[in-house]
Amino acid sequence: MKREGNPTIRDVSCKANVSVATVSRVLNNQPGFSEKTRRKVLKAIEELGYHPNQVARGLVSRKTRTVGVLFPVVSSMFSAALLQGIEAEANRRDYGVIVCNMGEKGGRFERVVGMLAEKRVDGLLFVSEWLDDRFAERLKALAVPVVLVSTGSPGSPFPYVKADDFQGAFLATRHLLEAGHRRIGMISGPPEDRIAGSPRIEGYRNALRSYGLAPSDRDIAVAGFDFHTGLKAAGELLDRSPDLTAVFAASDEMAAGVLACCYQRGIRVPDDLSVIGYDNLSLAEMTSPPLTTVAQPLERMGQTAMEMLLAVMEGGEQPDSLLLETSVVERFTVRKILK
Repeated sequence: MKREGNPTIRDVSCKANVSVATVSRVLNNQPGFSEKTRRKVLKAIEELGYHPNQVARGLVSRKTRTVGVLFPVVSSMFSAALLQGIEAEANRRDYGVIVCNMGEKGGRFERVVGMLAEKRVDGLLFVSEWLDDRFAERLKALAVPVVLVSTGSPGSPFPYVKADDFQGAFLATRHLLEAGHRRIGMISGPPEDRIAGSPRIEGYRNALRSYGLAPSDRDIAVAGFDFHTGLKAAGELLDRSPDLTAVFAASDEMAAGVLACCYQRGIRVPDDLSVIGYDNLSLAEMTSPPLTTVAQPLERMGQTAMEMLLAVMEGGEQPDSLLLETSVVERFTVRKILK
């Protein structure tokens, strides 16, 4: 009589006429069987359509072939782009991914890390949150490889892969300067944010100085990298500095807020005000007009981080940290000023 449901390891052992222990050894590449036996077991697995249970395999191999990914916010376009690269490489290498939302500033960090420990993940990617001492000590206690993604922490034992935020902000501001703009404002992230706040502010200021212009705090409004705070900050900035001809927003979502503010006030983009964003999310192609922005290679960043993690997990390698370059993607929100 045909068994209902998914085939089990016992079904494989019966079909191949070997013991369950032998099937387990074949699945986990352990010694104790001939090449002929290995071929019989693999043929039975293929014919039955058997998919090994990773947890059960982990009891033998002490590996679950799963990786945990910790995001501060899972639902953003930024997280989705990174995750696409992470999962593409994980799937290619036959690893599963457990995605966790640890909340902004790590509000759920302890709970999700405890859950990942119970799941016995083989490694962990820590994404887009500053790795303070509390986080670092807890991750070290897991005793599994860790790679930081879109963040970095000097002195940390963990390698990282991220974009060069200072360079990206410098390129964005220089793009506006080369277009003839001299009154350039910025919608920045919080200055205390050492990942994407202060480095992008300094990149903006450095570009102005390179053209002999003195940066002014009056021309910077702080937001939270999202649309709604970007919209609010844009209103504050334009009220305070109405003579601006261009604005650099430190994320595409904030830049979308600037565009919405301009629409509400009857300010034409780019005729009256030029706008450049940061990230090159899919959102940048959807705005009206489509947004000129700085591209950081998010999908490649996620893929590279996964490759680095697997190099540690499988080969014991200690990869060097990587700082990826950014570039300007021109669309239709920056106008050249005739000299």
